[in-house]
Amino acid sequence: MNKLDDNCIFCKIIKNEIPSITVYEDDQVKAFLDISQVTPGHTLVIPKTHVENIFEYNDKLAAAVFAKIPMIAKAIKSSNPDIKGMNICQNNGALAYQSVMHSHIHLVPRYSNDDGFSMTWADNTNNYTSEQLQTIANAIKDNVEE
Repeated sequence: MNKLDDNCIFCKIIKNEIPSITVYEDDQVKAFLDISQVTPGHTLVIPKTHVENIFEYNDKLAAAVFAKIPMIAKAIKSSNPDIKGMNICQNNGALAYQSVMHSHIHLVPRYSNDDGFSMTWADNTNNYTSEQLQTIANAIKDNVEE
């Protein structure tokens, strides 16, 4: 059995202690409708083992969870001809807007520019020199563990 946390709402959903509307499930992944339904079809995909965020994934868990994203996304899109696109979001830590500390991926169907969902990206293009960008890249490269 996978490691679960008795105090985690998503672990309780996995154990069927809290009801959910499941759209897909296998031994390692559960996908269910987000109760908030930012847009119709908003689905959460979670690992069936308790990991708080992406930093706790190992290669095997990442392969199991992320391999299912295209299949579930295609099913959502096929479920409604009005879906024109999809945002796929995965937040890590409270600062990054993670509200439930069990890793989860949001699949948010998009219907129009005014469907109630938006994301804002700051444009800092002119705030960094090429040398500063290379320093950032080198720091990341130095920490890659394969």
